[in-house]
Amino acid sequence: MSGDARAPRIKNRAPAPVQISAEQLLREAQERQDAPFRATTQKVEDLEELEEYRGRKRTEFEEQIRRTRINISAWIKYAVWEASQGEMARSRSVYERALDVDPHDMRLWLRYVETELKARNIQHARNLLDRAVSVLPRLDQLWYKYVHLEELLGNVGGARQVFERWMSWEPDEKAWAAYIGLEVRYSELERASEIWQRCVTCHPEPKQWIKWSKFEEERGAVDRAREVFTMALEFFGDDEDRMEKAQTVYTAFAKMETRAREYDRARVIYKYALERLPRTKSVGIYSSYTRFEKQFGTRQGVEDTVLGKRRIQYEEELASSEGAKSNYDTWFDYTRLEEDAYRSLIASGAAPDSKEATTARSRVRDTYERAVANVPPSQEKRHWRRYIFLWLSYALFEEIDVQDYDRAREVYKAAISLVPHKVFTFAKLWLNYAHFEVRRLDLNAARKILGTGIGMASKERLFRGYVDLELSLKEFDRARKIYERALEWDPTNARTWIRFAELERNLFDTERARGIFDLATRQSAPGLDMPEVLWKAYIDFEFEERDWERVTNLYERLLARTGHVKVWISYALAQIGAAIAEEEDEDDEEEEEEEEEEGAEENPPKKELSPEEVEVRLERREEACKQTRKIFERGYQDLKMRGLKEERVVLLEAWKAFEREHGRTRVELESGEVGEEESERFKAVQSKMPRVVKKRRTDEYGEAAEEYYDMLFPDDDENKGKPSFAFLQAAHAWRQKQQQEAAAAAATESNSPDAQDSDDAGGSDEENDEKMRVDEEDED
Repeated sequence: MSGDARAPRIKNRAPAPVQISAEQLLREAQERQDAPFRATTQKVEDLEELEEYRGRKRTEFEEQIRRTRINISAWIKYAVWEASQGEMARSRSVYERALDVDPHDMRLWLRYVETELKARNIQHARNLLDRAVSVLPRLDQLWYKYVHLEELLGNVGGARQVFERWMSWEPDEKAWAAYIGLEVRYSELERASEIWQRCVTCHPEPKQWIKWSKFEEERGAVDRAREVFTMALEFFGDDEDRMEKAQTVYTAFAKMETRAREYDRARVIYKYALERLPRTKSVGIYSSYTRFEKQFGTRQGVEDTVLGKRRIQYEEELASSEGAKSNYDTWFDYTRLEEDAYRSLIASGAAPDSKEATTARSRVRDTYERAVANVPPSQEKRHWRRYIFLWLSYALFEEIDVQDYDRAREVYKAAISLVPHKVFTFAKLWLNYAHFEVRRLDLNAARKILGTGIGMASKERLFRGYVDLELSLKEFDRARKIYERALEWDPTNARTWIRFAELERNLFDTERARGIFDLATRQSAPGLDMPEVLWKAYIDFEFEERDWERVTNLYERLLARTGHVKVWISYALAQIGAAIAEEEDEDDEEEEEEEEEEGAEENPPKKELSPEEVEVRLERREEACKQTRKIFERGYQDLKMRGLKEERVVLLEAWKAFEREHGRTRVELESGEVGEEESERFKAVQSKMPRVVKKRRTDEYGEAAEEYYDMLFPDDDENKGKPSFAFLQAAHAWRQKQQQEAAAAAATESNSPDAQDSDDAGGSDEENDEKMRVDEEDED
């Protein structure tokens, strides 16, 4: 072999004479197969050879049955062979010998009978079948063979006698059906009906009763079919288990009445079964009843059936859930279902004292009692929240729908007795109970209930609800006492202080409201849960009273407690807000005077201000702006002293917003050439804005450097001596000068043909200039 691994070259590329295909492969395989073995045929020439052949075969059969005596197939082959030779006597002898060996083999009897029938020995076949059913009366195939033979021979009486012998052994339903089929084929319907009666006595199953009634109905005996169903219902009785087993009988009975157009009878049958069967065991009847009502019933009937099906579904959910105690959603749906059913019944015109209404009302109460019986096992409030709403719904049902007020009161008492008030309580429960007594016009009972609730488990919502109740009754002195009690219980609740002061203000007792606010604010700072809300309410109160001196004093007191940037901003803006409020008050007074003077005019002309009034307002505005700037400056310096850079930026932004709106002087306003952000005051505030720089510092371990952003304010002392910062300031000033010159040049060229392009270019430069420049500075 050469070392070259290439494939050898093909010298002859012509097609082969015989192509390899599937057909060729199959043909070759067929041709190469060996010829099948064929036994030699033996031809009998005379009687002597026939006898010799028979003797040899008999010897072989005898040897075979001698070796395997219990092999019935060998006996059958032997007997069949003898019969094929015309030796019926010998064949019967072999069958009899085989029956002596095993008389209980059904195959042996059947082949014996077939052999006699092929030989047209009818009487022998009858005798054999008679012997067979006597020996093996529980084998239905032998009986079927016997009956079939008699019917084929036209011996109907004999077939009936065979059936009677068979029925005495109480066979299964198929045997009875075959006997009935025989009588029906020969139009002996009365006999068939009698056999059905004997059949249901032997096999009292629901399906047999239904088949019997269907037989009677098909032959036109509807009354007889109704009697059959009546007998069936009497047989099964009123026992729960037996009625559950007989559901199909009730359904078939009702369907038969429906086919007979006896709809009232069918409805009575359905209701009779549904009233006596448990809801969870009557799903099939409910389905049939629903279809019946949809086809032939009224709207109320359909609703009743749907209601019944939903009841079954809820019962199954409660039974299949891991624990009904935690399945409150299903209980809510279930109780709502029963309540809606009761309301629909009353709305349809049923009297509250009628039997139907009483039953529906009892069903609702029973459902609620079952639901509230599932008390949460733990002492955690989150497990009780939905449970308490079951009690509340129960009480509302008794009060509103049933109007049984004594029972509603008992429901509330039972719910209160269950709640562990030492661990937690539910203000909604106490309040609903108290409002119930108010609706019953028993105010003393309502007050006692709320007082008991506050005494057992004080809660802010309880106090608030009690106060709202007294205020709705115009009992202001009682409301004051409740507020005092609430503050004794929890003096740190800022909302209570605020509501107490608002009550006094609404009663036009300003001094009392101011005293409450003052008493609340003089507590220690950690004593209140939300001191900022209280201070804001106090300041808003004095602001609305237009007592500017007290507003200023409150801000000063608040700043003495906390120097928060929001306080400084609110303090500063309150100055200009005071001036605006005074102007609004003056305008309101003038409008009232004008309305009184002009009387019935619908759209009176608006009175313009005199020059003196305008001058007074401008001076007031300017004075307020001065005070606002002073406070902004104070706040800025205070935050600067404490080193709060982010807060300084927030204050400067608020200051800029103020200057943007109120920063222009009277001259600048009159000229109209100075924009909101072009005034000197706005620029002064803008110059205080910091620059964001990127710095580097070593981490706390001194191993690696990290970058961070810092803000550098122009007026910080630590930045004034740094050359880098001075250089950055000069660069920034030069940049601003360049921007101003570019803007002036763009204004002069606005009338040129290329104005649009130059405007676009200038706009892009301005957008870039507005972006905050981030400079890098290395810090060791």
